[in-house]
Amino acid sequence: MKARTRARGIALQVLYEVDLTGHPPGTVLRHRLEETPLNNERLDAFVRRLVFGVMPLRPYLDQHIARYAPEWPVEKLAPIDRNILRIALWEMALGEETPLKVAINEAVELAKIFGADSSPRFINGVLGSLAHHIGNIRQALQQIAPPESSEQAAP
Repeated sequence: MKARTRARGIALQVLYEVDLTGHPPGTVLRHRLEETPLNNERLDAFVRRLVFGVMPLRPYLDQHIARYAPEWPVEKLAPIDRNILRIALWEMALGEETPLKVAINEAVELAKIFGADSSPRFINGVLGSLAHHIGNIRQALQQIAPPESSEQAAP
């Protein structure tokens, strides 16, 4: 598995646990990085950006997912699929270092690893719909996204 795919997998595990348990994301992230060290400061920072980029925007990301995939209520989605979609949408709209197609491909890879048999196809379809509207989504999310800070990036 590629290093950045592993990093996304750790971010997914953190968001999944926080989603299901309400545990503090910083604590969960610290434990995940202790259990599965990436041994690379840039990858650790990437995981932190994903987790703390997605966390405050979850309701807004969910609104966009629901708007462009209305047949799948976000609250009814499998938690793994929901969090893969959140990560990918955040990367597509706000993650300046990830090209759109890469964000989609990486999300499909995560779905193959962590999701159900039908997850990769589902994730690809939803993200394809979102990609057609990414300009509007990006603009809406940029207006409400909190600026990155060292406080957010700390585990």
